[in-house]
Amino acid sequence: MPNRTDAQTCKETYMRHALTHWTAELAEETAEFYRDLHRHPELSFQEHRTARQVAQALKRLDCEVTTGIGGTGVVAVLRNGDGPVVMLRADMDALPVEEATGLSYASTDKATEPAGNEVPVMHACGHDMHTACLVGTLTVLSQARESWAGTVVGVFQPAEEVTGGAAAMIADGLFERFPVPEVVLAQHVSPAPAGTVGHGSGPFMAASDSAQVTLFGRGGHGASPQYALDPVLMAASVVVRLQGIVAREISMHEQAVVTVGRLQAGTKDNVIPDTAELGINIRTYSAQIRQKVRAAVERVIRAEAAAAGAEREPAIEWTHGAPVLVNDPEATARTVKGLEEHLGVERLTPLPPMPASEDAGVFGEAVGAPTVYWMWGGSDPEEFSATMAEGRMPPLNHRPDYAPALEPALSTGVEIMTVAALTWLTAR
Repeated sequence: MPNRTDAQTCKETYMRHALTHWTAELAEETAEFYRDLHRHPELSFQEHRTARQVAQALKRLDCEVTTGIGGTGVVAVLRNGDGPVVMLRADMDALPVEEATGLSYASTDKATEPAGNEVPVMHACGHDMHTACLVGTLTVLSQARESWAGTVVGVFQPAEEVTGGAAAMIADGLFERFPVPEVVLAQHVSPAPAGTVGHGSGPFMAASDSAQVTLFGRGGHGASPQYALDPVLMAASVVVRLQGIVAREISMHEQAVVTVGRLQAGTKDNVIPDTAELGINIRTYSAQIRQKVRAAVERVIRAEAAAAGAEREPAIEWTHGAPVLVNDPEATARTVKGLEEHLGVERLTPLPPMPASEDAGVFGEAVGAPTVYWMWGGSDPEEFSATMAEGRMPPLNHRPDYAPALEPALSTGVEIMTVAALTWLTAR
């Protein structure tokens, strides 16, 4: 590569030396760890078995392991002399989805979700891969201490899917009990070809806010609606009117999404129920638009209830949310440069802001440290190319048939996270 400095060459040499510790034997051990996590997924804040498996896997390393942070979070601290403090983060929770991958290690587990219903559970978003890659990265860094100096804080976070795990760990004293990082690094597996990295600078993932709404009517016989106050009609009016927020209140230069993902009411076609429930989710890319859309959602709900003659104010509960994940421009440029020098420029692709949401940025915001978050490909490159050539998309995250190709996704995920970490740690 042209114009390389001696320092760059030296650092790249140490990176490649460190990665020699990712042996075929270690790769297979970590793959079996991944398969075990995939077989036994757990819902948000229920990751008790997962946390035990993570802690057990880390016990063989020369590091400090603490469990129970923020409920089920695990923290591993690798100390290796003076140098930068770098935080590496992975999430551990799964989704209430019934698996349809056909894998030999597919999940058949069920769990009880917060409302008390038994649901199937699946690692449909790849958090098991994130966890396995971080275990693999910490193992490589622990065995390659001659290549770097500083402190690595591995954070295994619960409850990303409800965007509450990061805040829970911080509230439980994460940054009072463990070294405060100079940078927070995190990654997410995607359906792109393995070995590729998607990155972005500035706002990278949308803010997310979810609201649970109850509309109060007055039940009655379906044949005599004049004696009732129909909450189903009220809910339908709310759903339609909410769509006007983005279409008519948000500038075309801004971006926002308002989705009603749940509408439940009644038990029989000829009975008007007393209540109707809605589950609403919004996505935005700035604090100003986030506040504006939230306020508009509440205004519409209350106004439609009033227009229907509701005798009781709607109940609106904002249940969980995450701020915009902002990739610090300088820290991102430094990390991307390190990845380009190791992987090659052709394997990295700039991405536009994504509508999905993440709470990894909450860690950096809490201590004023920059966040760098990227996507890495988890699909077999040949299968990906063949699928695209047929005009089809590969299975996407959150689908019942989604799963990364164990290899090469695992090894490339470990390689990318290790190189990113070494980009920030002091080379020896």
